[in-house]
Amino acid sequence: MVKTWEYLMNIVRAQKIENDPSATAHKRYKPLVSVIVPAFNEAEIITQNLTRLCAYLQSLEQDYRWELLVINDGSRDATGEMAEAFARVRENVRVLHHESNLNLGQALRTGFHQCRGDYVVTMDVDLSYSPDHIARMLQKLRERKCDVVLASPYMAGGQCSNVPREREILSRQANRYLSRMAPGNLATLTGMVRAYEGRFVRALQLKSTGMEINTEIIYKAQILNARIAEIPGHLNWEAQEPGGARRVSHMKILRHLGRCLFSGFVFKPAFALMLPALFAGVIACCAFGRILFETIAHYQASFASAGFGMMQLWAAFRAAFQHEPHTFWIGGIGGLAALQFFSFSLMALQNKYYFEELFFSTHELIKDMP
Repeated sequence: MVKTWEYLMNIVRAQKIENDPSATAHKRYKPLVSVIVPAFNEAEIITQNLTRLCAYLQSLEQDYRWELLVINDGSRDATGEMAEAFARVRENVRVLHHESNLNLGQALRTGFHQCRGDYVVTMDVDLSYSPDHIARMLQKLRERKCDVVLASPYMAGGQCSNVPREREILSRQANRYLSRMAPGNLATLTGMVRAYEGRFVRALQLKSTGMEINTEIIYKAQILNARIAEIPGHLNWEAQEPGGARRVSHMKILRHLGRCLFSGFVFKPAFALMLPALFAGVIACCAFGRILFETIAHYQASFASAGFGMMQLWAAFRAAFQHEPHTFWIGGIGGLAALQFFSFSLMALQNKYYFEELFFSTHELIKDMP
């Protein structure tokens, strides 16, 4: 009788636990979020910003587990030592070191290879995008079942604050150019603050070592038909240095412009080559029109009374050449250039198709390997 009573009480307790929302939440799987933070010569802000970032991640622990990876990219100041000291008292913070400065792309690739998260978030160590972007990107990633979510200050609802005017104009126009070259109607392709599906980003074969890795990821994700979305972001270059010193842009403008132009060419190589082909073609057509006009004028002036004939027409053509030889040269060179650029555009289109097919097939093969 006693055993029967204990058996019934155990059933009641199990039923209460099953109906308890807190117990159900406890049993629910919490995905692991890996936050990757590249750092180069950031000794003056790294401790306070990592503290702020960890405090925010702790506020998400009801829904997520997390790890923080700091990539010390060959800093020449005390960034590495301070990051190590910070990580020494926190078990879910790791610091990875590059012996020399390998640039942003290699720092991100190191983080992607070393992280373990179900989701991967990349953040700037200066927190120019505040930590609360993390939860919003993760929410979008899970709700839409995306592979990549971007924080975009240039989409509707996004904003920039305290950014130098010339830097904002350059960045906004560069992203507008890339948006028109790339499919998908994305407003920001160069930003680093993003959330990724973990297995997806770790399987990507990336080769860029600089800032262009951000557009490379988008390009290769689109080849794989990945789901990409954006959330409105707030880029805020508030004072980060002790004493209120304002953040300074170290971006090399000409180098950045060159990379953006090349990235646009990668997205649409045929379109990029068709523009000079069209320009050369217009010049050639104008020159040929002028040649035709001069030939007709010389024919009417000197040979019309003799009647129409090929000899008279050829004489008029030769007279036009003697009168304006430069027009013939411009027309010939322009026509050849237009034909050449048009041929290059067809070759680039074919090569792009072959590369995308090869990349897709290789990715699928590697993804299915044990």
